[in-house]
Amino acid sequence: MMDKDAAYGQIIADRIQALCKRRGWSINALANMSGLSQATVDSILHGRSQNPKLQTIHKIAITFNMTLSEFLDFPELNDFDFEGE
Repeated sequence: MMDKDAAYGQIIADRIQALCKRRGWSINALANMSGLSQATVDSILHGRSQNPKLQTIHKIAITFNMTLSEFLDFPELNDFDFEGE
């Protein structure tokens, strides 16, 4: 079973991948447009960065033309139980 940090990180990674797919963007394109390194984006998507910095998530949200709150407002994250088992 995945620990809480890994599960949270996977939810964020899935969100990024879904938004890229919806726009027809590659992960490399997202990295270039957001000003983040490919390594930073890859580490989020592959679970090496399970709790990415808010500044990093903010840059990604802006690249998707979303506010930070819009980026973080989706059912999988809203329903995430930070306390439970």
